[in-house]
Amino acid sequence: MIRLFYYPGNASFAPHCLLKHVNAEYQLELVDRLGGQHKTQEYLSLNPAGRIPVLVIDDQPIFESAAICIHIAELFPSYELIPPIGDPLRPIFFQWLSYLNNTLQSELMIRHYPHYHTDQPSTISGIITAQDQRIAHVLSLIDKQLEGKTFMLGEQLSVCDFFLFMLAQWSLIAQPSPFEFKNLATFLNHFSQHPTIEFVCQVESIDLRPFRSPV
Repeated sequence: MIRLFYYPGNASFAPHCLLKHVNAEYQLELVDRLGGQHKTQEYLSLNPAGRIPVLVIDDQPIFESAAICIHIAELFPSYELIPPIGDPLRPIFFQWLSYLNNTLQSELMIRHYPHYHTDQPSTISGIITAQDQRIAHVLSLIDKQLEGKTFMLGEQLSVCDFFLFMLAQWSLIAQPSPFEFKNLATFLNHFSQHPTIEFVCQVESIDLRPFRSPV
């Protein structure tokens, strides 16, 4: 039994996509994030960090979105969502997944929750401005990586693409927006039409219209 504890549009989005993409038999467990369910003792017994998501397989909980994505991909190797050992793209895969998780996601978390990073409300606007600049720099590097490619690693779909699409949704509040980067905008437009993305966005009530604009 595979169970994914999720909240719409949260860091559970990429794992949700992967479970759907590999045709896994899974059960979604909605976490009442607004009601603080992720801070209850019951939930903390699954994820002591008190964050979403958690993947539970045969009573073994796993937390951290990137780790969950890697685990799902390795459980279903026939879908080739991670380049195999010995493939020259394998280290590149881990490089970009780490960059998305450790850099882009980290910068976005500060952008979304600037009040967590200061005890002086008057500095919040400055934090937002600085973060927009940092996010723009990160997106420019991703845009360069996507040049001439269908997916982040070239023509092979990987975990990185689902992870990037998840974070691109979080980037919509930033200025400049991800759509102001030509290659990234093309990727997002194309990938938003992937059947897995369409299915998961329908389940999670995520509006795909911003991604469907002409590029």
